[in-house]
Amino acid sequence: MAVKRLLLTDFRNHADALLAPGATFVVLSGENGAGKTNILEAVSLLAPGRGLRGAPLGEMARQGGAGGFGVAATLDDAEIGTGTRADSPERRIVRVNGATAAATSLAQWLVVLWLTPAMDRLFLEAPGERRRFLDRLTLALNPRHAHEATRYEAAMRERNRLLADERPPDPAWLDALEARMAEHGAAIDAARRDAVAALDARLANQPQGPFARAGLALEGWQGDAALLAAALREGRRRDAAAGRTLAGPHRADLRVTHLDKGQPAHLCSTGEQKALLLGIVLAHAELVADRAGRSPILLLDEVAAHLDPGRRAALFERLAGRGQVWMTGTEPALFEAVPASATRYRVAEGRVEPG
Repeated sequence: MAVKRLLLTDFRNHADALLAPGATFVVLSGENGAGKTNILEAVSLLAPGRGLRGAPLGEMARQGGAGGFGVAATLDDAEIGTGTRADSPERRIVRVNGATAAATSLAQWLVVLWLTPAMDRLFLEAPGERRRFLDRLTLALNPRHAHEATRYEAAMRERNRLLADERPPDPAWLDALEARMAEHGAAIDAARRDAVAALDARLANQPQGPFARAGLALEGWQGDAALLAAALREGRRRDAAAGRTLAGPHRADLRVTHLDKGQPAHLCSTGEQKALLLGIVLAHAELVADRAGRSPILLLDEVAAHLDPGRRAALFERLAGRGQVWMTGTEPALFEAVPASATRYRVAEGRVEPG
């Protein structure tokens, strides 16, 4: 998987940027605020979801532009793109080979994984942040996961609305919604558990090295469709009082442990937490490559900034030959150990130039 050509139109601070990256390392260097992370965000939008920032679409259009934005990419076997129009800034448009497509269909063409400084507090955040992280990992292994999650959340929103209504809800309609939630919720849970088990096994078998080994486990609700349907039916009065659904895979959490210390990740130092997260992302990229037969695209924002030279060199060595890897940094010197075959760009005030 690789982007051969990337065109940004009125995206963030880029009025019109064209990049032709190679198939391996892509290094973006420049001062803070130059627009490096914006380029990574644009690539992340070529996969299902809201991108690496999780920002509203309306925030992505360039200030002072015509309204709306466009991100288009040429792959080996397809032309894909996404964006918005000025008259509907929060409505995402996706095109594949010139035809309108669903955002979830992008998973058939690209798997994009990322690591950003904002994720450094993942183990200290609320469970919802770890669920979203886990769902990105799961989606990369199971492209249907996005479809299941979308259908589950839509049914849950409708159920919550009915339970909140002052009028007694139609039991038959509640039964139907809960049946949909049970079907899609069981599929979500099964896909997550498969991803966690496979990744946990891969991490456990890795030798000790510069990147901490993590142990993974999924906590919270688990079970088949019949169990979830029964739990939802029995919990209607409770959920009506709470104003939300209290049973289901949307209540799960990802538990991470520092294997070599036997310590929960949230109790580890900041440096150890970053090393754990980096180790998970690298192992997951390798797992995806093994299963899919091709490496995912990796977006690593400021990944080298807080690594000593030895760990930077070890990181670049591990990434070599793993497909297209986009990296950002303020100083080109951070990437001296990157192979000479890398594509290098200088980014300044929304301008992108080779270098």
